Amino acid sequence: MGPSLPVVDAHHHVWDLEARDQEWITGEELAPIRRTFTLAHLEPEARAAGVVATVVVQTVTVAEETPELLALAAPGGLVAGVVGWTDLMAPDVADALAALRGLPGGSRLVGIRHQVQGEPDPEWLLRPDVLRGLRAVAAAGLAYDLVVLPHQLPAAARAAALVPGLTFVLDHAGKPPVARRTTHPWAGGLRALAALPNTVCKLSGLVTEADHRSWTVADLRPYADTVIDAFGPDRLMFGSDWPVCRLAADYADVLDAAHELTGGLGPSERRAVFAGTARRVYGLREPAVRDPGHTSR
Repeated sequence: MGPSLPVVDAHHHVWDLEARDQEWITGEELAPIRRTFTLAHLEPEARAAGVVATVVVQTVTVAEETPELLALAAPGGLVAGVVGWTDLMAPDVADALAALRGLPGGSRLVGIRHQVQGEPDPEWLLRPDVLRGLRAVAAAGLAYDLVVLPHQLPAAARAAALVPGLTFVLDHAGKPPVARRTTHPWAGGLRALAALPNTVCKLSGLVTEADHRSWTVADLRPYADTVIDAFGPDRLMFGSDWPVCRLAADYADVLDAAHELTGGLGPSERRAVFAGTARRVYGLREPAVRDPGHTSR
């Protein structure tokens, strides 16, 4: 698959620090992204890379963010889907999801995510009230994005087994320890999750798990190969993780690395990774994905 074919970016963020602080952006390492990033900043880079549709993903666990993201998607431009946030443990979670669907852009809500990686309880996903919330997400016809660390993968697999009617989307390949050049225990947890049919994975976030200053595609390959082998192309989707990726690479470099890492796949398999899986899993509207020859967290 070459860059001339259409790409769906299944994972990026936007934030406006004047509207809301991003409390997670702290310290010298994250200083380069401690500024406002809007769709206007993203669109030229994405369009130049052949991206025809994107999925914007929540970054903070506040109720006000998701309606803002839905409004961003409402006009039907580049943003074709929104993975938002709602309190899974709230007794009225089903009503909250229905309310989001009723907002401007609500038809673009395709999934829900919680910052599980920040939860001290490694089995947070298995709490009875969380499982009830996950079942409500499934009943609403939405996917659930998993942002977890390697030690949380076993609980993610058990949750996916307990809620078989919900599609679990693993963000950033489960954050493998690329910089430490090891696959243990990440690979075992990843394969256990991938063994469940209601799971898919994003080929995203690898560059920021590597050494930000000196990473190479060769550094990423063992992890990408494991993901491709475990999930297969039909359960794998590309995501840029912009603007977080800017800590290690620009947009074009992230996409080029993904093309190189999937170079051993056939044409139909690459089409799945770079567009088809995201369109199917998130139910993205067909008109949002067009021939780029006819268009410009």
